[in-house]
Amino acid sequence: MVVIFVLVVGFLTGVALVGSFCYESARITDFSRKNLKPGIPYLFGTDWLGRDMLTRTLNGLSMSILIGLCAAIISAIIAFVLGVLAAVGGKKVDACITWLIDLIMGIPHILLLILISYGLGKGLKGVIIGVAVTHWTSLARVIRAEVLQLKESQYIKIAERLGHSKWKVAVKHMIPHLLPQFIVGLILLFPHAVLHEASITFLGFGLSPEQPAIGIILSESMKHLITGKWWLAVFPGAMLVLTVILFDVAGGVLRKIFDPSSAHE
Repeated sequence: MVVIFVLVVGFLTGVALVGSFCYESARITDFSRKNLKPGIPYLFGTDWLGRDMLTRTLNGLSMSILIGLCAAIISAIIAFVLGVLAAVGGKKVDACITWLIDLIMGIPHILLLILISYGLGKGLKGVIIGVAVTHWTSLARVIRAEVLQLKESQYIKIAERLGHSKWKVAVKHMIPHLLPQFIVGLILLFPHAVLHEASITFLGFGLSPEQPAIGIILSESMKHLITGKWWLAVFPGAMLVLTVILFDVAGGVLRKIFDPSSAHE
């Protein structure tokens, strides 16, 4: 399992690094090579402006991975802090946080994403904040439930009887136990963040059109599919799906490493 995790992380890291160096080449236009089908030397073909679809796809994926990384980290931290506060902050704090979780989960993700992104003027900042603010609720519920279960543990009750404050108990005894769930939850937030970033960008509410993001590439390709240029959408779409699947595999493997009993579920 460790080997699979290392291979998956290595592949995704390689895609992100290679794609980050393809920014300039992804924007180069050459009308002498426009609309070339996949082959040598253009493995993913070229588009109507003669741009290399392989470099555009890699650059778009690297951008999606960067956005997913930033959004997932912010979202996981929000979930961790609010999940712990809900469980140890008393009934009023728990009620407020639970109400906030229910409120956000009651609004469709894509709608809330569009509103936040549009309200922040679109762009990279709007997408990252929009994805981060809308994806912490499920992990917060998991963290809260785990803390409530820990509070019933014998060693927690002994620590409380010895006079330790609830915050000291949380920091010293609960948080170390919650770190595996936090890390796994962080990894599993990646595919959701990447997909939703691509979704709102595809709809035109995310990044600017000149940036070769996957959502923009797929949105532009829709206009040319009817003319038979299938490679403009197939390869970027397949690479996006592969990236999401690999993130999900990495999260599943990490979960089995931290909790071997989950392999039997």
